[in-house]
Amino acid sequence: MIGYIKGNLLYHTDSTVVIENNGIGYEITCSSSAFEKVVNEKKGELFTYTAVREDGIYLYGFINLEEKNMFLKLITVSGIGPKLAISILSGISLQALALAIATSDVKTLSKIKGCGKKTAERIIVELREKISAEGSETELPKEELPSSDEENDAVIALMSLGFTKKESVQAVKGAMSGGAKNINDIITYALRSLG
Repeated sequence: MIGYIKGNLLYHTDSTVVIENNGIGYEITCSSSAFEKVVNEKKGELFTYTAVREDGIYLYGFINLEEKNMFLKLITVSGIGPKLAISILSGISLQALALAIATSDVKTLSKIKGCGKKTAERIIVELREKISAEGSETELPKEELPSSDEENDAVIALMSLGFTKKESVQAVKGAMSGGAKNINDIITYALRSLG
């Protein structure tokens, strides 16, 4: 399994880059953010996922671990393969995707190319369940638990990006005490504190 590649850009096509590392050119299908960064800088480092199928071995590249974690969650949803997951990540920012999942925003997700209403609904149902299940394994003192639906949605959004429940709850509490008023502000503030 190839999990990370760093090297110089040899060439690129629509959403694929070829990165040279120690004399070997790795062809990687990237999210739009990873693609733009590598193409603009003519070199790059990508976190990767290796997909092995009957017809070949494919590499998918991501700008950071949060993006890769979201990809890994997306491909667990029934009916979503690596190509559609990359298309989803390229069609919406990571923060907006996490927010759409956390707030059950089918309309926003179904605007993404290749992601219709049924797929959007499946993403929300399956990922919210998984994220909530992950969070239930971490017992927190009662005073540390989210006290409103908005705070809870923000915690789910942060957990969908790969943060632990404890980190997410603390970041959300910090955002609220820092004056964040709505879920967008809460998540933006929390991501800054976790970054």
